[in-house]
Amino acid sequence: MFENLTKTIESIAKIEVPIERKDVLQPLIDYLQNKVKANEEIRLNFICTHNSRRSHLSQIWAKTMAFHFGIEKVFCYSGGTEATAMFPKVAETLVSQGYHIQQLSETENPVYAVKFDDNQHPIICFSKAYFDDFNPKSNFGAIMTCNNADEGCPMVFGADARFPIKYDDPKAFDGTELMNEKYAERSLQIASELYYVFSQLKK
Repeated sequence: MFENLTKTIESIAKIEVPIERKDVLQPLIDYLQNKVKANEEIRLNFICTHNSRRSHLSQIWAKTMAFHFGIEKVFCYSGGTEATAMFPKVAETLVSQGYHIQQLSETENPVYAVKFDDNQHPIICFSKAYFDDFNPKSNFGAIMTCNNADEGCPMVFGADARFPIKYDDPKAFDGTELMNEKYAERSLQIASELYYVFSQLKK
């Protein structure tokens, strides 16, 4: 794993996840543990309204933490109730935290290749609906990362489990002096909770 990202994860490991959030995360831990025990592939689709911020951060950190803890056969996706674009500040924040990111297209909805290790396949990120052909159609866990997606999608077709694990939107600070700080803060919160989730799994 890249050196700067390793340092970020070392600092993430020291972040204490509050008890009330551990309770929210426990059903996802149980789901993942059952998959690991059965030696089954794990597919996770992180869903937010626009697939522009929180769902991408979650997708990327989940795959990174699975690799960090040696949990194999984990495939992470993201989607929205509608497609927009991955917000550029998300990529900028992740680069500052140690990822290597290559923008593969210059369209209104750019495609990004996100790498956490020289020899691992990049995570492909672009905004899409959760039911897009790029994403799995069945046998996946749906993680709802915002209120709107959770309320707007009472059923996620094809999902074999659904987990409301919601985060405040850093978009609220766009264009303010706190923007960089709040995006970094949200990324690290998501990372610390996914660190906790994958640290609980017994191989």
